[in-house]
Amino acid sequence: MDLTNPFVIGSDIPVEFFCDREAEVELLQKHVENGRNVVLSSPRRLGKSGLVHHFFKQPKIKKNYATFFVDIYATKSIEEFIYEFSKAVQKEQAQQKKWYERFFEIVSTLRFAFKLDSNTGEPSFELKLGEIKTPQKTLDEIFDYLETEKRPCIVAIDEFQQIAEYGESSVEALLRTKIQQCKNTHFIFSGSRQHLLNEMFYSRSKPFYQSAISMNLAAIPEDVYCEFAQRMFALRGKKVEADAVRSVYSLFDGTTWFVQMLMNELFALTPENGVCPQDFLSVALQNIILTQEQQYKDVFSMFSSKQKMLLLAIAQEGVARELTSGAFVAKYGLSSPSSVQASLKGLKNKLVLTEENGTYRLSDYFFAYWLKQR
Repeated sequence: MDLTNPFVIGSDIPVEFFCDREAEVELLQKHVENGRNVVLSSPRRLGKSGLVHHFFKQPKIKKNYATFFVDIYATKSIEEFIYEFSKAVQKEQAQQKKWYERFFEIVSTLRFAFKLDSNTGEPSFELKLGEIKTPQKTLDEIFDYLETEKRPCIVAIDEFQQIAEYGESSVEALLRTKIQQCKNTHFIFSGSRQHLLNEMFYSRSKPFYQSAISMNLAAIPEDVYCEFAQRMFALRGKKVEADAVRSVYSLFDGTTWFVQMLMNELFALTPENGVCPQDFLSVALQNIILTQEQQYKDVFSMFSSKQKMLLLAIAQEGVARELTSGAFVAKYGLSSPSSVQASLKGLKNKLVLTEENGTYRLSDYFFAYWLKQR
């Protein structure tokens, strides 16, 4: 019997191990087929990237479209954006025979390092960031390449709100102009910082104003995930108690990545032909925390003493409200409401916290659990 752990961690999940999202896939397909660009938003780790990768694997999409996934989360400039965009195009097009002839004919301003694969004899290419000498011209060429592709193209740009952080003030207008001119290419703009996406797409003063349809991703329903988890265990000759799955779901508010991580560990702890009881949860959680502990220590050490105190207080609360109130400050021995306000601003800038309707929690549930143990 195949004992492969079916609770895959990451965004590129095999179709057979993917949970639900049928309605979201159908809606994405409807938007794309009708020529609409889409803004896909949700808090981090809820499964936006996984949904896009899963959408790209749908038979109708694979057959009729060329698809590209561009992750710009770590980019800080238009040059880095173009670097990631170029790599994504090269990675996907490399599956086509002699793709590079047309690519270099159109994208002439890029210089890839060239080498032959010792096993297959096929050429492979490596792009260096420093080779992007004329960003705007290179960007024009990449769009020209997509627009001349035989099949319609779908470009998903992950964490799209990052372009608002670039030093160049004209980037949004530049990209909006290029995207508006596309007839063969559709775009999915995904992101996790809702306030930045709202500002970009729904503020009249912004270039991307009303240029895309909005889709907000919610957590997979608890009953649906519970059925999925039990089915995955059963396919591998194991069982898991429904209450155990529901406890995992509740612990992380249904946030996909954290639920999957803990279910992955629970599956690993359950012996072949065995049953996973609810008692395994504390062991599984502690195992994960132990593997991450040094990283958490390193991250925690980078904060100021006042930020550390605030983080510990929020972790203790789980979901914290009215952080600058006298009651909250007194309860956790914080310096003052003004110092809490300053610490809060710094922590939000570092994306350590998630804010929703005036409440705050740590973005990383495992980090929060580790802090709470302290």
